[in-house]
Amino acid sequence: MHDGLRVETLLSAPPSALSAPLRFEARHIVTLCQRATSVADLAVALRVPLGVVRVLVADLITEGYLRREEQGEFSIAMIERIRDRVRAL
Repeated sequence: MHDGLRVETLLSAPPSALSAPLRFEARHIVTLCQRATSVADLAVALRVPLGVVRVLVADLITEGYLRREEQGEFSIAMIERIRDRVRAL
């Protein structure tokens, strides 16, 4: 399991992951992560609990289909967007 998968963790998937033999939510996550996407945004898009997204994401990271984006300081707008996404759950 990958520690540190917080709601604001940004994830991305390489284009090659689109051709991987993934199914269901895993396929959707890889598609959404073609541009950097937060764990919170994935939970909202998939309409599943954060805990489920964390497990799916951890598996995809382990399998090499996703990677964490290096994060610096978050802008106020990004923090507010994440807050709003978490509230939407």
